Amino acid sequence: MHLLHADRLYYNIYTRRDAQILVGDVQFEHQGTLMFCDSALYYQETKSFDAFGNVRMKQGDTLTLTGEVLYYNGIEQKARMSGHEVLLKHRDTYLYTDSLVYDKLFGVGYFPDRGRLIDQGNQLTSDYGSYTPSTRQAVFNFNVRLINPLPPEPVKSELLSDTLYYNTGSGLAHVVGPSNITQGTTLIYTENGYYDSNNDFSYLLNRSHVNYVSKRIEGDSLNYDGSTKISKGYGQVIYDDFANKNRFIGNYLLYNDSTGYAEAADSALCVDYSQRDTLWAHSDSIKMFTYHLDTDSMYRMVHAYNKVRIYRLDMQAVCDSMVHSGKDSCITMFKDPILWQQGEQVLGEVIQAWTNDSTLDSIHVVNQALLVERMDSLHYNQVASREMYSYFDENGEVYLNQAVGNVLVNYYPLDDDSLMIGMIHAESTDLKLYLKDRQVQKIWMPSTNGMFYPVEKTSPKDRFLPTFAWFDYVRPKDKNDIFNWVPKKEGTKLKESVTHQAPTQKLDALRKNVQMKKEASGNVSLTK
Repeated sequence: MHLLHADRLYYNIYTRRDAQILVGDVQFEHQGTLMFCDSALYYQETKSFDAFGNVRMKQGDTLTLTGEVLYYNGIEQKARMSGHEVLLKHRDTYLYTDSLVYDKLFGVGYFPDRGRLIDQGNQLTSDYGSYTPSTRQAVFNFNVRLINPLPPEPVKSELLSDTLYYNTGSGLAHVVGPSNITQGTTLIYTENGYYDSNNDFSYLLNRSHVNYVSKRIEGDSLNYDGSTKISKGYGQVIYDDFANKNRFIGNYLLYNDSTGYAEAADSALCVDYSQRDTLWAHSDSIKMFTYHLDTDSMYRMVHAYNKVRIYRLDMQAVCDSMVHSGKDSCITMFKDPILWQQGEQVLGEVIQAWTNDSTLDSIHVVNQALLVERMDSLHYNQVASREMYSYFDENGEVYLNQAVGNVLVNYYPLDDDSLMIGMIHAESTDLKLYLKDRQVQKIWMPSTNGMFYPVEKTSPKDRFLPTFAWFDYVRPKDKNDIFNWVPKKEGTKLKESVTHQAPTQKLDALRKNVQMKKEASGNVSLTK
């Protein structure tokens, strides 16, 4: 410990026998640290002093500690600064408190009672904390609050926690324990996470969740970009839209709150619980698009790709890909789609199903349509046509089936005791089946060729239409079975029909024909 300067130095054997009294522009130096004050009591034997008035410690060019009163122990190399507003300044970082202990041996300063740190436009406050200049690491405990930007500007981001580690070099905050981050209308909850205050980016672990106005995302780990409002989740991620009553689940999930876009992959699952019966849909990946966001005309489109399986109590379906439109409540299924409704199976190249409230409203099957209703293990009602329509009442019961184009029918009428009386085979251009309580009331065809077979006279060849297929083994049994993909047996997949267009004559071909005719007649060739 070296005394560099003092305007006056004296002893008072009656009041302080162990101390030298220093007054006026007092300066000390101890192992590279300079200390300044207005007056001091210097204890030469212990290499310590008590400093008063405009106290300042300076270590190198980057660290300064200022306050009103300083107690410095030269042997332990500990400084305790107190006063109305103690300031520890390190580069562009400012730590304010009423009392601070700075340990020179370990290079750390800690405050036991309330502190405030200003750094890179952030303000951190807590009841207890510490700061290490060499690593630029701050640790805050109890009633921690981080806000951005600095007052008096309105707060755009606020973090509340009990334990926070903050690096002033990177602006990265690490929270441990229950913590909330508020950014406008977005609320983030985590018990272990990182917040990049410079880039407004959060890395969240341990089943954290991000809450929007009426939506929530939860996952094993989440990334949230506050500037774009994009969340990415990994590991059992759940997205809930409480307003529209739907849910996305996947081991990977992305959601953009600015556009309303979401996608899920790896065990992707879409759950719609907006109606009385919940609809469960699984595929390799699911995407949701939102149109006219935050307007009265807003609606969503959900696209599912590869190995789609759907389950609802009154309806089950499988297909390769699917589009669900919230605008008209229509589900469109592509590539080998099959739909089951109670005891009926419908398939074709494309199936469209409209829902109303909690029931089916209508179904449209495009190309290679086939409707099959199982009577028993040997007998099936069958209708095959180019296109097919089914219409349902408010109870979800079909009341009209309509087939259009190249209609083939195998139908088993029942007597009053619900016993089969035979089989009707018919061929027509159009067909309408009117039903009540799942029983045929009337059949309409404009013209027909048909035959009636007694039940005992029907052979296996007569009982089945050429396109007959029964895929009960593919049908989802419950909401958990949708994750078990069951492929169709070899050779039973539909081959898409090809529509041949009328040939069109091109100008080059026309010129070639004219040229050939002129050459044959000896005339000059046609110029371009």
